[in-house]
Amino acid sequence: MRLSLVRLLSLVTIAITIASCANRGTPTGGEKDTDPPVIVRAVPENFSTNFKGNEIRIYFDEYVKIKDAQKQLIISPPMDTAPIITPMSTASKYITIKIEDTLIDNTTYAFNFGESIVDNNEENPYPYYRYVFSTGNTIDSLSVQGYVVDALQEQADPYVSVMLYEVDSTYKDSIVYKEKPRYITNTLDSLTTFSIENIKAGKYKLVALKDKNSNYKFDQKDDKIGFKEDYIDVPNDSLYKLTLFKEEVNYKAVKPKQAGETKIIFPYEGDYESIRIKVLGEKPEGYATRIVKDDKTDTLYYWYKPKFELDSTLFIVTNKTQVDTFNHRFRALEADSLEIKSITSGNVNYDQDFTLSATTPLSSIDTTKISIIDKDSLNVPYKVLYDSISNRYKFPVEKQEGQQYKVTMLPETFKDFYGGVNKDTLNFSFKTKMKSEYGNIRVNLRNATFPLIVQLTNDKGEVFYEKYTAESPVVDFTNLPPKLYKLRVIHDTNGNGKYDTGNYLLGIQPERVSYSPPIEEVRSNFDFIIEFELLNE
Repeated sequence: MRLSLVRLLSLVTIAITIASCANRGTPTGGEKDTDPPVIVRAVPENFSTNFKGNEIRIYFDEYVKIKDAQKQLIISPPMDTAPIITPMSTASKYITIKIEDTLIDNTTYAFNFGESIVDNNEENPYPYYRYVFSTGNTIDSLSVQGYVVDALQEQADPYVSVMLYEVDSTYKDSIVYKEKPRYITNTLDSLTTFSIENIKAGKYKLVALKDKNSNYKFDQKDDKIGFKEDYIDVPNDSLYKLTLFKEEVNYKAVKPKQAGETKIIFPYEGDYESIRIKVLGEKPEGYATRIVKDDKTDTLYYWYKPKFELDSTLFIVTNKTQVDTFNHRFRALEADSLEIKSITSGNVNYDQDFTLSATTPLSSIDTTKISIIDKDSLNVPYKVLYDSISNRYKFPVEKQEGQQYKVTMLPETFKDFYGGVNKDTLNFSFKTKMKSEYGNIRVNLRNATFPLIVQLTNDKGEVFYEKYTAESPVVDFTNLPPKLYKLRVIHDTNGNGKYDTGNYLLGIQPERVSYSPPIEEVRSNFDFIIEFELLNE
């Protein structure tokens, strides 16, 4: 009996100890706050009329702050002088909007905060708050809705500005370059739809901008643009589609600069193919030039011989419609020497050619000093193709599976524009994989209207492979490296074999692009058949 009592007391003691230890931990603090802040009141009240002040306060039930205001906050109509909005970095129970600009009479203003108002602790956003007031007797209540797509990419960019310009007696299409719009909204980061609200009745031009500089003005070099061809009338129940595209940049010649002893850089914008460069004035005897395009930047390298004895000279740079004159001052710089390097090495795909480039313009090649042999030491026939604008030689060979190729080029195989040659023997190698290591795709185009350009791209829209078809609904891609591709079709309306973008001032929309649903990842030694249904618009 006594032993049972002792055991019972021991068990009670252990239980109390365990409970005590369990209660010594850090308190959990309760469930995480997921509720957004609540607006208590606004002064003046939201949707006030006959607004005459310069300060607005919006009060909340807890401490709040403004986050990502530059992206999220949209003021319509835009103000020339931005208002001062606090708090930005600190927290407060109210938001203050101090207006620094002169307000337009009889105009409805809207502050679209997006999700920039968040509570101080958990940053729970107040969803899409809009503060609206009018400097006149009424609040404009009409709206324009629609959605934004990208001309080339499968998904439109985030934070696209959608704008309305009032069409009156002073309106010109060039207004998008010079003035801010009458009304504006933003698609924010997760939406492709838009709604421009609190608009008055009238006639408008509807434009979308991926506005890199956030100045509500179209910069052709940096911005994407989309537009409705015709003016729109408000009120209207239409749902408008705006297709964003990047315009071809207008041609512009940029001041040249010396880059080597006899090499001048001529930067440009736009199309380079019609650019012509000439010396205005006296030239050295036997003067000759070569032009090579940089493969990454909008730059032409102007090579010349012999050197000028003058301190400076004038260059005339022309294209089809424009003439520019530049006074160029020569500088004493080191001369460039001839170096040959391989553009392709290691494994070469079946659609690639072994390619060489040079640091100076090449003028000739001696094929008697070149040999290409396979792994069995057998000579391999080859062709020679030279691209003068890129200064590259290609050497097409009939490639065999699982082969290794060695390329030997003896001294003086290459001669450059200045008479320089390669002084040493050049040795290169490349190889091919077995075709079983690649995959194949057959695309069956349904409901096709020709001609079409069929492309395989990556997630960024960079083109890996493309095929042009003028009549066949079956397109084959063979010997594809295993990876995940995207499949798209360009509707080549003008039949020129390339994608044509749009032009705002000319009222031209970009050529239509269709994306297929996601396709299966290409695997080695596997043939894929894809049924691609094209929708006519």
